[in-house]
Amino acid sequence: MKTYQIYAFISMFFAGITAVVAKTGLKNVSADTGLAVRTCFVFVLVWLNVFVFNQTKDFSNLTFKDILFLGISALTTTISWIFYYRAIKIGDVSEVTLIDKASILITISLSILLLNEQFTWKILLGTIFMMSGLLILTWK
Repeated sequence: MKTYQIYAFISMFFAGITAVVAKTGLKNVSADTGLAVRTCFVFVLVWLNVFVFNQTKDFSNLTFKDILFLGISALTTTISWIFYYRAIKIGDVSEVTLIDKASILITISLSILLLNEQFTWKILLGTIFMMSGLLILTWK
């Protein structure tokens, strides 16, 4: 297994835990308040990670274009998180998360169109299964 795949599985594991823990933390507050508190913790922990692993030297490598695209990513993340938290506050975490994770369909499309990544039969088959699952889930 490649290092990036190990990182991806670790990410998957903790993302799975995150939704359930977040829903529990939203019991007595609005989704927006809960997200604000969570984001404060994320901010501190990410900066701690930068300092602990001595990544501060990388800041000198940033270009204006890098900062612009990271800023756009922050904007899209913010919009995603706001609506995700609102959805898990009022809906079932299992259903909301399945719909949310279908964002992979958008990611695959954009990675092929904008990043010139390969579109293989495995990606096609996985995309078909993901889309089928989303349709089954949202079918009335």
